[in-house]
Amino acid sequence: MQNRLQALGHRIKEHPLAKLGPGLVTGVADDDPSGIVTYSQAGAQFGFNMLWTMPLTFPLMVGIQTICARIGRVTGKGLAANIKAHFPPVILWLVVILLVIANTLNIAADVAAMGEVAELVLGFNRHVMAACFVILTLLLQIFIPYHRYVVYLKWLTLSLLSYAFILFVVHIDWAQAFKKTLFPSFIWNANSAAIIVGIFGTTISPYLFFWQASQEVEDLHRDGGKSLLEDDSCAKSELQRISWDTWSGMLYSNLSAYFIVLATGATLFVAGIHDIETAAQAAMALRPLAGDFAFELFAIGMLGVGLIGIPVLAGSASYALSEMMGWSWGLEKKWGEAPQFYLTMTLSVGIAIFLQYLSISPMKALVWSAVTNGVIAVPLMFVIMLLSANKAVMGRFSLPTHIKILGWLATALMLIAVTVMFLMF
Repeated sequence: MQNRLQALGHRIKEHPLAKLGPGLVTGVADDDPSGIVTYSQAGAQFGFNMLWTMPLTFPLMVGIQTICARIGRVTGKGLAANIKAHFPPVILWLVVILLVIANTLNIAADVAAMGEVAELVLGFNRHVMAACFVILTLLLQIFIPYHRYVVYLKWLTLSLLSYAFILFVVHIDWAQAFKKTLFPSFIWNANSAAIIVGIFGTTISPYLFFWQASQEVEDLHRDGGKSLLEDDSCAKSELQRISWDTWSGMLYSNLSAYFIVLATGATLFVAGIHDIETAAQAAMALRPLAGDFAFELFAIGMLGVGLIGIPVLAGSASYALSEMMGWSWGLEKKWGEAPQFYLTMTLSVGIAIFLQYLSISPMKALVWSAVTNGVIAVPLMFVIMLLSANKAVMGRFSLPTHIKILGWLATALMLIAVTVMFLMF
């Protein structure tokens, strides 16, 4: 019996799905509640005419996230530690401080959206529900070891499937959808530019860079392994795993975002509902058009990805600040082993809860977090690309040409998007 169980365990480990790790959780965290609001607004305002952004951003997401994962696995250090070792302190301080501010605003916007949706479904006060969600995720991160907690996160990624299921209860003109994906038609103005910038900003975000790199280091420490610079005996299999993990995770994320734009374009846009400012508005608007089932699926998806997005946002800020300050860090550690790491996480979500009771508009929080992310993203992406090209950092593990091209393309397009964003303000 024991031999059979061991054989079964070995087969499970060898299954391709078992290789999904940081890339899967990172991809789903990309579709956090603030992202869902952005995608819903794109569908409501422009119908199918913003679907083209999804196939465009997909390879760019893969490129930059693969590079971040490689840096973490090759060096055995997160992004902040590598930046600290190879760039002037002012660059590191500026990036990390802005990241913490942007993540806190993003958490506030996410928990506000979750609170609103939970109030619709359960009837409890939105602020109370928001606080409950934040406290729940914080307690899970602090008191449950990473190797167990990450299992819950992976199961929660299934919540994104709810947006695929919505497509079965609404009428979709698939021919028109595919046509608009390839040949969109919209007027270039402040509104369309804002949506495009918003999609880029929620799809390619700095907190995802830090999270995936640090998660590779978490996995390395948990397994008692060494960085590829220290031991390259498993380099081929590890780099293949990172590639598979990131491509599949980003594909899952990108398809889900595509489905959200598709569903809201087929319902809200067709019904003449073009202005969606909150998740609650999107959910309520879907109910009379697509029925209670679609409404419930939308709500389930929102709450599920929110429970992933909050720990990723809080965790990435804690990773970056801890590496910058030289503190002990890691979700596998207990509070007593990494007090500053967990205190940073606690303060971040605590401030986010406090912002709820100031009645700050979730949309304003989203705007400011998008602006801050835009400020960080471009220089940070340049820094990441320079790190990945530095032999003192990566040794013999230079990037494949196609990943290098995707990384620089993502950087260039983010620069364009941010430039447009500043021209609009």
